[in-house]
Amino acid sequence: MPIPLHFIPPAEVARYAAEGLRLRRTWKRGGTMVGVARARDLKNRRPLSRRTILRMVSFFARHEVDKRGKDFGNPDHPSNGLIAWFLWGGDPGKKWANEIKAILKSSSRSTRSR
Repeated sequence: MPIPLHFIPPAEVARYAAEGLRLRRTWKRGGTMVGVARARDLKNRRPLSRRTILRMVSFFARHEVDKRGKDFGNPDHPSNGLIAWFLWGGDPGKKWANEIKAILKSSSRSTRSR
């Protein structure tokens, strides 16, 4: 079975990205313009390239530490880290991106072993 060139974000990932955009509008902070662009793509469930998904994996790996920051889980006063995390799809986005990475890695190994 061929691996698709692009992957459509799941609905749950889209919901987190939409919430990240809402929080950023409300608080007027959190995330970067790259994060906002990613959130728009995720929210609209636009097909993402392998490269973009691997960038998501990198983002989550770098920003896992943000979860230990003050107000990360506070919905009444969210941290910048929480807003950025949501822009990239939140925990569901991390899980999905890592699953796609594993599929790509597995496919790459099976192609090389032929």
